[in-house]
Amino acid sequence: MTIGDQQGCAVMSNVDRIRRPLGRSDPLQPLVGFLVSTLSAALARNGFYIASAWILVERGYGSASVAILLAIVSVVEFVASPLAGLAADRFDRRRLNVTADLARCVLMLATACALLYLDVFATICLSAVLFSVCDRVALTTSQSMIPGMARGRDLVVSNSLVFFVMQFGNLGAALVAGPLLRDRSAALPFVVLAACFLVSSGFLALVRLDPVSTHVRVAKFSGTQIDRRLFRFSAVYALLYASAVLVSVMGSSYVFQEMKGTAVDFGHLEAAWSVGSLIGAASLFRIEQVISAHALHLVLLGLTALALMTLASLSGHWIVIVFAALGFLYNLGRVSVEVTLQSRISASLLGRAKGVMHSVAVLLALFVFGIVALVGDRTFPSTIFFSFGVVVLISIPALSARCRSIGREG
Repeated sequence: MTIGDQQGCAVMSNVDRIRRPLGRSDPLQPLVGFLVSTLSAALARNGFYIASAWILVERGYGSASVAILLAIVSVVEFVASPLAGLAADRFDRRRLNVTADLARCVLMLATACALLYLDVFATICLSAVLFSVCDRVALTTSQSMIPGMARGRDLVVSNSLVFFVMQFGNLGAALVAGPLLRDRSAALPFVVLAACFLVSSGFLALVRLDPVSTHVRVAKFSGTQIDRRLFRFSAVYALLYASAVLVSVMGSSYVFQEMKGTAVDFGHLEAAWSVGSLIGAASLFRIEQVISAHALHLVLLGLTALALMTLASLSGHWIVIVFAALGFLYNLGRVSVEVTLQSRISASLLGRAKGVMHSVAVLLALFVFGIVALVGDRTFPSTIFFSFGVVVLISIPALSARCRSIGREG
């Protein structure tokens, strides 16, 4: 080695020492930026659906309009989810997510302007269609980046942290929804949402991701085993997802019709859901040590069914407690399904697997939306909650048998 080569190596070594504290190899800095982006985007995303649902009900369109709105969104998601998954596996996930955040920011500003001059229902429906396309791209790419963000950490810890922050953002949206929606222009919430999406894109643009760490645990299965396991994951996720969107569809009408409440009361129930979700996101690390994922999924479905069924006979503070319990069960199940999926499917295929899983969930949600759209204004919301709880209970034995079958073949 020449003296010039030695000097060059020394210079590069010094440069590396200077760079290391500033950035790219420090695992905490990308994670912090990713979490801040997740927090801001979650606040804006949940705020969009809360504001849209309440505005429609308050303007006299009824719960059927909320069901129709979310049914339209679900159709778009059903088409967009596989495409978003394919894009997440083929292109740079971070750049796709930043682009989706910026698109949602522009869309929120356009919605705020349109609400001042155009029909409310048509404006919100059109906005939701465009929003759902961007939303699926953002969520699929964001959640597909989690194994890369783990960088050797346990997937349970990484997912729990991300989903905890996400639900904290949802809680923030629920807390600010009441004040923003009360006695003010309908355009104001959407301006605030646009600012949140802009913040999300800014922080994520600063994040630099390395390739997925080789230490991230990814089990390898045959194609048949993956298909069957994905079917079970999809079924569990679909039932949990449908229960969550049912609460979203009927929650405003439940407050408006049966509780005789206001936007502030609606915000309290949304906040209770989010608090329960926060606890659920942080609970998997402990719970997974004492119960298998298969058994946990079945227990969560059973408890979700019972919680939905009790809403027909409760009042007062018990309703808030049940909503918190539903949020806890949903997010605990969601994190568990995500972790199980990530630990069994290669990171290079994760986007497509998530796209398929979400499409199955959307199909069930569409069925629920169709029923609500037909009978929502002629039936008490608590009756619809009870009926879906019965459906979930009936599905548990079939899933239990399916789990045993896969276990024997695996």
